[in-house]
Amino acid sequence: MEAQLFLAEGPQAVREALTHRPELVVDIFLTTAARDRHPELVTLAQSEGIELSLVSDAVLHHMADTVTPQGIVAVCQFLSQDLATVLARGARHIVVLHEVKDPGNVGNIMRTADAAGADAVVVTAESVDVYNPKVVRASTGSIFHIPLVHRADLVHAIADIQAAGLVVYAADAGGRDLVSLRDEGSLAKPLAWLLGNEAHGLSAEAESVADQVVAVPLYGQAESLSLPTAAAICLYEAAFAQRA
Repeated sequence: MEAQLFLAEGPQAVREALTHRPELVVDIFLTTAARDRHPELVTLAQSEGIELSLVSDAVLHHMADTVTPQGIVAVCQFLSQDLATVLARGARHIVVLHEVKDPGNVGNIMRTADAAGADAVVVTAESVDVYNPKVVRASTGSIFHIPLVHRADLVHAIADIQAAGLVVYAADAGGRDLVSLRDEGSLAKPLAWLLGNEAHGLSAEAESVADQVVAVPLYGQAESLSLPTAAAICLYEAAFAQRA
């Protein structure tokens, strides 16, 4: 991490890196079998002047995080952006993750935010590292698409987002019904979602920095929703409203 580098594993992640952020790709390591299976990736890398190194299965297995690696990894530079830069571009829809510890959840939410057309994902310093291989893998390439702010300070980030004119909604049980916000048209305005820990949600201190606490209604007998599901509902409610 001191070198500000991370690995993107597998042909899909490498393809997204080469297609969307080739300037970040430092090296690509692949086996002979992977080279033969994915000639288009070889051509794409060569067109960008990126070095390709053939390695044995054993070396690739040692480099990769997965139990059964797919034969190709890209070494990439960190791609985090400054929040001020994101806000200066007129962001209208942001998700902030605070104390989210499961790398699969962070990657999943990053993918959903990308699909919903959100302008950025902000991950606080208390959350899992966004360059954890499981985060990168779970994002299925979206880490190379959507602006990413990592290791943010929650209080300062929320203050900056509010100063830019976005309303911050903390998603947590016991808050105002999300449907009522939709009905009154509030979700069509610039906003940010603040989402918390998978098991404990948001602390009272974290909720206090938001403008309002909002809850996804539960109509059945389920005790709660998973964090990625709640995030998907919130993100898409805003996406629908802002594009109506």
